[in-house]
Amino acid sequence: MAALVLWAPAQGQPPQGGGRGGRGRGGPPQSPRAAAPIDLTGYWVSVVTEDWRYRMVVPPKGAFGGLPLNQEGRRVSNTWEPPKDANAPLPCADYGAAAVMRIPGRLHITWDNDTTLKIETDAGTQTRLFHFVAPQPGAAPSLQGDSTAQWEPAGAGRGQPRSGDLKVVTTQLLPGYLRSNGVPYSANAALTEYYDRLQGPNGDDWLVVMTEVRDPQYLTMPFVTTTHFKKLRDASGWSPLACAN
Repeated sequence: MAALVLWAPAQGQPPQGGGRGGRGRGGPPQSPRAAAPIDLTGYWVSVVTEDWRYRMVVPPKGAFGGLPLNQEGRRVSNTWEPPKDANAPLPCADYGAAAVMRIPGRLHITWDNDTTLKIETDAGTQTRLFHFVAPQPGAAPSLQGDSTAQWEPAGAGRGQPRSGDLKVVTTQLLPGYLRSNGVPYSANAALTEYYDRLQGPNGDDWLVVMTEVRDPQYLTMPFVTTTHFKKLRDASGWSPLACAN
């Protein structure tokens, strides 16, 4: 799957006037929806090609492979007990913004309005809202946090439509788990994501999500992952399941 990053970007609908806030020819500024350099809408299914043992099943307590935990992060992880977790003070902690894209399942991406992109997950029945406008001050922390988005157009090649990616920065998070075996991230965590749409040699469309979690409370360095999703033709298989805890 690493070869995906070498493929040419999918040819989505080219915007009429450029990137975020672009203008048409002499017209008013375009909305983020109209100016989108790539089309992320539709149904997508995760394709698990890495970290299978950590993502497809609940890993055993103390399985920290690949995680840059500091001493405090390891200590907190080692206090996790599955029987107690059903009534833990962190409801649905596996499904917070810093980890939900790694959970196998399907995504449904739509525009909630012209300045807000919406991602729904069938795993855990979560909803993420990406706002292309400045966040309102004083927002209360939540499982999915406060996400601010912007397009990063890559320009146009010869005879090619515009392309680019979506950058999303999320703060105001409630504490949660980076892994379902109790590996924590704190309320101080900040999340940066890049969403790219690519096309494979056989014509399949792929969504590649690069995620960086920074948490000075539990991590010694940023925790970076890359997650792949394949475009589906329709809603077949879409089956929302509420989070268990």
